[in-house]
Amino acid sequence: MKLAKRLQSLMLGASLLAAGMPTWAVVDSQGGPAVRQMNFQAPVTRIAEEVYSLHNLMLIICLVIFIGVFGVMFYSIVKHRKSVGHRAATFHESTAVEIAWTIVPFLIVIGMALPATKTVVAMKDTSNADITIKATGMQWKWGYDYLKGEGEGISFLSALSTPREQIVDPSKAKNDNYLIEVDNPVVVPVNKKIRIVTTANDVIHSWTIPAFAVKQDAIPGFVRDTWFRAEKVGTYRGNCVELCGKEHAFMPIVVNVVTEDEYKKWVDDKKKAMAAQADDPNKTWTIDELKQRGEKVYAANCVACHQATGKGVPGSFPALDGSKVVNGPKADQIAVVLNGRNAMPAWKGVLSDTEIAAVITYTRNNWSNKAQENIVQPAEVLAARK
Repeated sequence: MKLAKRLQSLMLGASLLAAGMPTWAVVDSQGGPAVRQMNFQAPVTRIAEEVYSLHNLMLIICLVIFIGVFGVMFYSIVKHRKSVGHRAATFHESTAVEIAWTIVPFLIVIGMALPATKTVVAMKDTSNADITIKATGMQWKWGYDYLKGEGEGISFLSALSTPREQIVDPSKAKNDNYLIEVDNPVVVPVNKKIRIVTTANDVIHSWTIPAFAVKQDAIPGFVRDTWFRAEKVGTYRGNCVELCGKEHAFMPIVVNVVTEDEYKKWVDDKKKAMAAQADDPNKTWTIDELKQRGEKVYAANCVACHQATGKGVPGSFPALDGSKVVNGPKADQIAVVLNGRNAMPAWKGVLSDTEIAAVITYTRNNWSNKAQENIVQPAEVLAARK
């Protein structure tokens, strides 16, 4: 078996080299999928263990039924075939057989349903959570708000951190966690019940971590919830598993499970960082300061739809280069960014006044755009919110 796998790998490498493509060593992802993984990821929650056991139980039951039914069928075909002198029976019905093939499947289904129902009910019990986190899906990243428990008040965006050149250039070496790494992972303490409240800004997304046996849809206008209690420190990875648009494959989820002391330190450091980054909306910025800040905001939040060139995606997302909105009155663009329009989500609950002012200023002074009202101050965005 090992020899066959080795030969298969060598043949694949040879075919890539023949095509002029570089080959990269592939390793198991920490907290994510393993090379040639054939089963579920190793469970790290009690619910995940139950799901794993149920999966194996159902497969065994199905295998026993398969062997029993097809065993009897093939035995009957071979031993009672016409060529050895057997003739077909002439009876029309058998009450005993009909009762048996009704009661036996019913008992099997009940035997499968009882443990499954117990686990499903436990999966839905989100009461008495130690920490509550809201996960908001948006095209194409996640926003997290710590609502209750230690860390309350922390908010951040979590986006794909794999460099774009690795995605668009096949010749670039790939990271070990290619496409399943983020800039800001969720951090939670070990052995604590974590409630995840899901919703979305635009289309349906789905928050999923296989090692936790957690999968919960995030639906615009609705609030859903799920929970997990990780029993092992480590990093665990998942993805949005709902087809949410062109960047669906680039919307990973990463959860770091740490000790209680490490979590307290993370909370303290995160709150200090948030306080340091909080901008005074009444501060007056220079145009160069806003453009530099806006370029970073654009790269983190806008480039997936409107592209680095500002050309957008024809038929899906409008171009900002040469846009009438971008080159028109700045009040109109502020309103669009704050409240959204068509496929564009509202950013007023995601970006600060300074970030919105910066990214608008950046777009009005970039590419071929030469707007007359070429600078927007945070105070103008703050006034437009009211």
